[in-house]
Amino acid sequence: MDLPLPFVVRESSHRIHNPLDDVKLATLGRALRLRPGQTVLDLACGSGEMLCTWARDHGVGGLGVDLSTHFTRAAQARAAELGVAGRVRFVHGQAAGYVADEPVDLVCCVGASWIGGGVDGTLDLLERSLKPGGTVLLGEPYWHRVPTDPATVAACHATSAEDFRTLPGLVGHLAALGWDLVEMVLADADSWDRYRAAQWLNVREWLDANPGHELYAELRAELDAAPLAYVTHERPHLGWGVFALRRRLGFSPIPSPSA
Repeated sequence: MDLPLPFVVRESSHRIHNPLDDVKLATLGRALRLRPGQTVLDLACGSGEMLCTWARDHGVGGLGVDLSTHFTRAAQARAAELGVAGRVRFVHGQAAGYVADEPVDLVCCVGASWIGGGVDGTLDLLERSLKPGGTVLLGEPYWHRVPTDPATVAACHATSAEDFRTLPGLVGHLAALGWDLVEMVLADADSWDRYRAAQWLNVREWLDANPGHELYAELRAELDAAPLAYVTHERPHLGWGVFALRRRLGFSPIPSPSA
């Protein structure tokens, strides 16, 4: 049980496996008003940068779960580097269906809503580990511009334009599910560039080091196409953000916007 090698190669140097940079990640931690002693569960935690830096900066503790052995080892090393290994731990495992033994203050799924089959199922999963009055963090793509051609849809890693909502559509949908949006931090063009362009360098360095590998041709073709596809399709069309949510008291369903 592990992530496919091409994904690991692409993100091998990343500490943050989404289009937030370290400044935005720190901004998010401050915006949440984290307090010492609060507990966090981070599902699909990647290399653990969020949990490790927030443990250092805000005194929280908790657990990260990820499917990649490479990333969980990197997370454990990062925790030791930042001196927070006594407060956070990381386990290799399936985040889909994972529920904490004891409810926590903050439950996160930042960029991996596949673990619950989409936004709705992921929020249901996260809520099962949440203390009453606690906060959920959801990282999710949205459309800046809804694509009308199959090439753009494919370049944005979607199967159809209906896979994602616009930002107003997403925020409205979260409200319709009974969640108050209490904070958000959105990727910008520069943080997207840093995320994607670093992937190209990672792939190129892997290609240089592995000319005879069975996946060489696949990753060579990917690098040939990825930069142009990104600047042509993904960069102008796709947004991404992290949304902090709290369950609305006395919630009753309201119609979800179709946008």
